[in-house]
Amino acid sequence: MAFPPVREELRGLEPYGAPQLDVPVQLNVNENPYAPSDAVVADVAEAVAGATRTLNRYPDREFLELRTALAAYLGHGVRAEQVWAANGSNEVMLQLLQAFGGPGRTALSFAPTYSMYPEYARDSNTEWVAGRREEDFALDLDAARALVEGRRPSVVLLPSPNNPTGTALPPEAVSMLCEAVGDDGIVVVDEAYGEFRRAGTPSALELLPTHRNLVVSRTMSKAFALAGARLGYLAADPAICDAIRVVRLPYHLSAVTQAVALTALRHAPELLGNVDLLRQERDRTVAWLRAQGLQVAESDANFCLFGTYPDRHAVWQGLLDRGVLVRETGPEGWLRVSIGTPEEMTAFQHALTSVTEEGVR
Repeated sequence: MAFPPVREELRGLEPYGAPQLDVPVQLNVNENPYAPSDAVVADVAEAVAGATRTLNRYPDREFLELRTALAAYLGHGVRAEQVWAANGSNEVMLQLLQAFGGPGRTALSFAPTYSMYPEYARDSNTEWVAGRREEDFALDLDAARALVEGRRPSVVLLPSPNNPTGTALPPEAVSMLCEAVGDDGIVVVDEAYGEFRRAGTPSALELLPTHRNLVVSRTMSKAFALAGARLGYLAADPAICDAIRVVRLPYHLSAVTQAVALTALRHAPELLGNVDLLRQERDRTVAWLRAQGLQVAESDANFCLFGTYPDRHAVWQGLLDRGVLVRETGPEGWLRVSIGTPEEMTAFQHALTSVTEEGVR
């Protein structure tokens, strides 16, 4: 056997990650472009200083204060015992697969979907099954039900808004899948971009009282502008949270992370104050891209998927050559651009216009 003696299914694979390049305009990983204010920075620094004085002790492994604050933020009658948190929604998802997936079990989603999902399945030795979305990236509910009833998955992963397309799921799709899965599994609605939904687009949180097998996950990385803090969380039936507690690593959420997240929640109105600006900039970007004759997926997120190009890599490279980094992801021919500041989006438009004028397609 070749060294190192890694699991055979991992041999030769590259780690997940978008390019981290030093360019003037970085619009490739759906970050919030607005940094926390000086007031937030000062309060976080004070909270971290307080946590630092206790670093000789392990953190509160149940982090009940944070769970209570997250429940209050979510509303919809969510209680602290229905909330769980971890180091980013990535760890939340992996813990769900560790608890409810595993050998002999199946995780299912509908492509195109978040590219980490099959990796969570792989890492937890869970079979991965991907159905297909329709051309407009919506779900065919009859086909989705048939696939679930045929494969009987233990975990269904449904990003809403979807990454990389930005498409939101209607409540009837979530309810249908929860009913199709039944008590044999859980349905995870990943609302990492939930705060960016357009007016009138409901959250799956509204359905929690109806479906005990429903999990709704969120993150503080996007709307809260805390990508560097790494705090993701979920709301679900308390029994689901208790199952996750079995597989979590000891003291997995540091005292510093808890302090930063609690401080951010106290500043939620300010930190979320730029969400509406980003929604408006997203809608302007969608309109501008369509005016250029491009296809653009309907987006309820802080990004949009556009195309299509016979050679999308050439377009991606042309933008990069002009100092603008977007993401080469999604179905063949499509590119994804995160929504930045008005100045960054103007730079993106100028760069894309220049690339197009050069005849790159």
